[in-house]
Amino acid sequence: MRKIWITGASSGIGKALAIKFANEGWKVAASARRENLLKELSDKYPNIQSFPLDVTDSDKCKSVFKDILEKFENIEICVFGTGIHDPKSEKKLNLEKIRKIMEVNFFGTINSINSIYDYYNEKKSGQICIVSSVAGYRGLPAGGAYCASKSALTSFAESLHFEMKRKNVRVSLVNPGFIKTPMTDQNDFPMPMIKSPEFAAEQMYIGLTKKKGFEIHFPKSFTFIMKIIRILPNSIYFKFLEKGMKRINYHK
Repeated sequence: MRKIWITGASSGIGKALAIKFANEGWKVAASARRENLLKELSDKYPNIQSFPLDVTDSDKCKSVFKDILEKFENIEICVFGTGIHDPKSEKKLNLEKIRKIMEVNFFGTINSINSIYDYYNEKKSGQICIVSSVAGYRGLPAGGAYCASKSALTSFAESLHFEMKRKNVRVSLVNPGFIKTPMTDQNDFPMPMIKSPEFAAEQMYIGLTKKKGFEIHFPKSFTFIMKIIRILPNSIYFKFLEKGMKRINYHK
C-alpha cells in the first residue's frame, strides 16, 4: 500500500485530499491541530490515521514524523498545506497578526519540510508538495501578510526544486484559486470561479500521481487569468485592482 503524509488535514482542502487518497487505496497519515476533527476522520476512514500536530513547533514536527515512520515504515508523498488567513485584521497594519500568519503559513511549512529533509536525502526518491496559492502571485488588497506568506512559499519551493532534483526527489507546488473552505468563508468580497474542496483534491491527486510538472494550479480558467495579471506592469496592475475595488465598493 502506498503512503502519504498530509498536514492541515482537519478541514478544507487537506481533509478532502486525505479522503481522496484514502478512497484511492492509499494509507494516509493525517496531521492538524484539532485532534477531535482528526479523530472523526480516522474513525470514518480506516485508511486514515491521525497524528495531531502544531506545525509551529519544530521539535514536534520531527517527533510526529518519526512516529509516522515507525507506524508506516515509509512515506512516498508529503503534502504540507497548513494555512491561516485573517482578512479583517489585514485591512490595517497589525504586527501580531502578520507574525502569526507568517509563523503558520511559511515557517510552519518550513518546520514540516525540515522534519522530513534528512529522510528524503537518504531515500533519494519520493515527493514533497507545498501548498501555496495564486494569492502569492502578486500583492492583493487586505492580504499583505497572506500574500507575502504564499509568495515566500512559492520562492522557497522553486529553490528547493533545484536541490531535491539532484536527489531524485520531486518538489511540487500547488497554487489553487478560490476554494470554498472555512478560511475563504471569512472573505467579504466576491470570489470568482470558486470551487469545492473536493474539486481541489481531485486536481491535486491527478497532479501528484499522474503528472510530472512542478506547478499544480486550478481552476485553469481562473489561474491563467492570474498568470496574465502576474506579468502586468505595476502601473496597469494597480489601476486594474483599484477599478475593481471601486466597482464592488470594497472599502465600504
